Amino acid sequence: MYTIGEVSEMFGLPISTLRYYDKQGLFPNMERVSGIRKFGDTEIEALRVIECLKKAGMEIKDIRQFMDWCAEGPSTYPQRKAMFEERKAHMEAEIAHMNRALDMLKFKCWYYEQAIQDGSEDRLKALIPDHLPEGIQKAYENAHS
Repeated sequence: MYTIGEVSEMFGLPISTLRYYDKQGLFPNMERVSGIRKFGDTEIEALRVIECLKKAGMEIKDIRQFMDWCAEGPSTYPQRKAMFEERKAHMEAEIAHMNRALDMLKFKCWYYEQAIQDGSEDRLKALIPDHLPEGIQKAYENAHS
């Protein structure tokens, strides 16, 4: 069992956030000793899932729905799986978007490093778009897709 302070440190979350999650019903079976919250393995795992879903862009009300489904039992497995599939697709699209931005940054870093070495952009402009070095070509193409 962990105190709220220990869990706060473990996850790098403010104590107020953990209290908020509790008030929102995200830890339905949390044990209390003399009114003090005690986080067990169930709450720790729930918190891992909560933080994952939050990072995946899910709102607390939807996370609460997931927790309610968990409490309902096996009959809600299809809804839970569908929710995770939707979040996974959302994250994959977000990652693809971020990878395009990262590839633009890679291309521009390479481009300006070459421009610095050459003292101009003339040679580089002649390489774009089809005659770039292989790794840079791939980054350029992804950034411009």
